[in-house]
Amino acid sequence: MSALELLLVAVGGGVGAALRFLIDGVVKARVTGFPVGTLVINVTGSLVLGILTGLGQAGTIPLPAVTVLGTGMMGGYTTFSTASVETVQLLRSGNLRLAVLNGLGMLVVSVGAAALGLWLGRNT
Repeated sequence: MSALELLLVAVGGGVGAALRFLIDGVVKARVTGFPVGTLVINVTGSLVLGILTGLGQAGTIPLPAVTVLGTGMMGGYTTFSTASVETVQLLRSGNLRLAVLNGLGMLVVSVGAAALGLWLGRNT
């Protein structure tokens, strides 16, 4: 990895984190009681990363672009750690059903979105 590529990954990570912050804020202002913002972010991020990876594997976009956009931007955008903390907070507040729905539901839907993204990227 070159110094330029490392810098671009870092910038992409910052852009992704800023997008996550903005989108989560918009969703939290409208929905309370369940971390919908994190769900939206992780599912859309998984879909986009799948598409980018598929496009890279198909040779449609260069692999350095996949690294910058996938590892950098989508790495900064998605947030497994926040999803984990929010699930634990739901558990601690006595919302077992919502905690299970959040933890397992997000995992299943995000993996499905990633699979769909890979398929779309490879078949575009």
